[in-house]
Amino acid sequence: MLQLGIKRVMDVLFALLALVVLSGVLLSISLAIKLDSKGPVLFKQERLGKNGKAFHIYKFRTMIVGAETKGRGIFQDENDDRITKVGKLLRMTSLDELPQLFNILKGEMSFIGPRPPLTYYPYPADEYTDEQKVRFQFLPGMTGYAQVMGRNSLSWEEKIHYDVDYVDNYSLGLDMKIFILTIYKIMQREHVHHPEAAETPLNKKA
Repeated sequence: MLQLGIKRVMDVLFALLALVVLSGVLLSISLAIKLDSKGPVLFKQERLGKNGKAFHIYKFRTMIVGAETKGRGIFQDENDDRITKVGKLLRMTSLDELPQLFNILKGEMSFIGPRPPLTYYPYPADEYTDEQKVRFQFLPGMTGYAQVMGRNSLSWEEKIHYDVDYVDNYSLGLDMKIFILTIYKIMQREHVHHPEAAETPLNKKA
C-alpha cells in the first residue's frame, strides 16, 4: 500500500528531525531523572507490536525502581506515591514517551497507530479474537485513534474497537487528524488517568 510506504518514510525522517531538535530536551530530562531518584533513565517494557510480535518499548522512567513489586503492583493512579516528582511532570506533558523515537527508527513503532498493549494485558496475544487481531496489522504508535477518542476513559474493548476502525479506514489524512487532536489533548490534559485506577497498568497511561 503506497500510503503505508509514505507513512514509514515520514516516520523515519520526522523521528530523526525530532531527535536532533529535541536533543537538548532529552539530555535535560535524563539529567533531571538521575538527580531526582536512583535508577536508570529509561524504562523498558515488553509490549505486543506488529503481527503480535513482542518488543521492548522505551520510556523515560517516571516511577521508583521496582515499582511493579510494591504498592498496587502493576496498577497505578494519578496520586500513586511511587511516581517520582520529575515523573509526574513527564506524565502530565507526555514527555516520558519521547524515547519511543528510537523504537520508530528501529522499525518497531510509528508516530500514529494502535498503542502497543502489554504482552499479557488485557489479553495474551493468542487470546485476541480474529477481529481484534486486525489491530496488529499495523505498527503500534506513540499515539493513536483510541487515544484521541478517549484514552484511559475508554474500556479496553472500546480502545480495540477504535484500533480496528483505524486499520480498516487508514489514510494519511486520518493520521494528520489524529496528530492534531493529540496535540490538543496533551494541552488540555484530557483523559490522562482512568476513572478506575485498577484499570490502568503500571507505566501504561494509554
